[in-house]
Amino acid sequence: MRLSTRIALAVGLTVPLLVLATGWLLLRLVATDLHHQQDTHLRESAAAVAKDARGLLRASAADRSAAVERARERRLFTSALDVGVRLVGPEETFTGGPQPDQAVPLPASAPAPVTLRAGGDSWRILSTRVAVGRAGARGTLWLFAPDTASDTQLRLVRRRVVTVALLAAPLSGLLAGAVAGRASRPLRRLRDGANGLDPRTSTARLDHTPTRIVEVDDLAHTLQRVLSRYDEQAARTAEALATARSFASAAAHELRTPLMSMQTNLEILSDHPRLPGPDRREVLDDLRREHARLLGLLVMLRELGRGDLVEADAFGPVDLADVVEASAREQRHRHPLAHLTGDLPPGLRVYGWEPGLRTVVDNLLANALVHGSVDGRPARVDVTLRASGGDAVLVVTDRGPGIAPERRAEVFERFRRRPDSPGSGLGLTLVAQQIDLHRGLVRIVEPPAGTGARFEVVLPLVDGAAEPEATLPLQRNWMITTAGDRPQEFHKEDS
Repeated sequence: MRLSTRIALAVGLTVPLLVLATGWLLLRLVATDLHHQQDTHLRESAAAVAKDARGLLRASAADRSAAVERARERRLFTSALDVGVRLVGPEETFTGGPQPDQAVPLPASAPAPVTLRAGGDSWRILSTRVAVGRAGARGTLWLFAPDTASDTQLRLVRRRVVTVALLAAPLSGLLAGAVAGRASRPLRRLRDGANGLDPRTSTARLDHTPTRIVEVDDLAHTLQRVLSRYDEQAARTAEALATARSFASAAAHELRTPLMSMQTNLEILSDHPRLPGPDRREVLDDLRREHARLLGLLVMLRELGRGDLVEADAFGPVDLADVVEASAREQRHRHPLAHLTGDLPPGLRVYGWEPGLRTVVDNLLANALVHGSVDGRPARVDVTLRASGGDAVLVVTDRGPGIAPERRAEVFERFRRRPDSPGSGLGLTLVAQQIDLHRGLVRIVEPPAGTGARFEVVLPLVDGAAEPEATLPLQRNWMITTAGDRPQEFHKEDS
């Protein structure tokens, strides 16, 4: 059912009800006014005939002649004019004028006017006590006013109210339907505009011109927000699908070499069960290395996919010193012979995703500990954290062979690693991805001693007055494209 039809029906039902309710109130007011007029007339008539009623009682009590009584009775009824009079004395009852039959029971008294219904007629009645002092006669004077005129007027008002209500139902419904139809035109235009949208075949979106109708404009803005969120979610879904495909492709490509190597070693063990001890140990060591590389590659690919799919609501204030300390503690456990020192002042809070920041620190420290060793000696790595203006600066320095300036731009790309590296080639790619997500920068600079590698990470600090809102990059496809194929949003810099 259309909205205009609903409005027309609602108005068509409501208006007659309001007319009837108003008519009922009007009837009550009219009836009250009419009764007030009749009651005033009854009281005035009672005051006018009271003297003649006392005279009639006095004549009746003194047993005067019938002529005198009739004269006083005529005077009594003449003074009452159009009001019925009934004087009930000790011995006689005198009646005159319009009044109900004497068989109709009267109330014991009616000092205030009341309504009496008898035989389909309605009367307003009033009684007053009449007493003659010296004669000792007492009686009750009743006055009756027909309620016919009041009933006639009330019936007329009632018929007119019902007539107005019956006419108001269709007329108000038609008028409301016309007005509602005209008022709902902006809503129909909005509906037609929304019906023409198909996100699957067109990139066109709802173009709404303000109508100055609050509800319609609010609905249009709501639809625009919903469609915008749909577009965002569709884009994220497409990214997730592309990420999954890229993950499968990258995993298949990168896992092929370690798997084939493991297969070759397994065939050697299977074909040569009596392989000499040193050769057997060499094959088993090779299997362990390939297994570790395989496992590390899977872990790195999983973390890269997590970074591509993280949402803004996962971000919050993080104490960077706590993250670095936890990572350093774990790396000391994994590399007990290495020398890992740090200067980590607490209280440097950044707005970020804690697992992603931990990934940055873990991979920078692991890279320094693995590649910072020279001639088989344990690696020496220094970690410092400081504030610089409105930024937190994390510096990881090792004393290894370092990274040649011409290769510093490519170490963040996927699967870039030295030939003798035991890693997967994704550690620094994860660092670049997370720095990109956190709107920071990472750069490789010359260490003070001139040897080794020095990584600097700069992240904006949280303002104590308010927490910033996470704004993630529009494109997050580190699983799909390499660092060389995308804008360098993570600011790889040489110095």
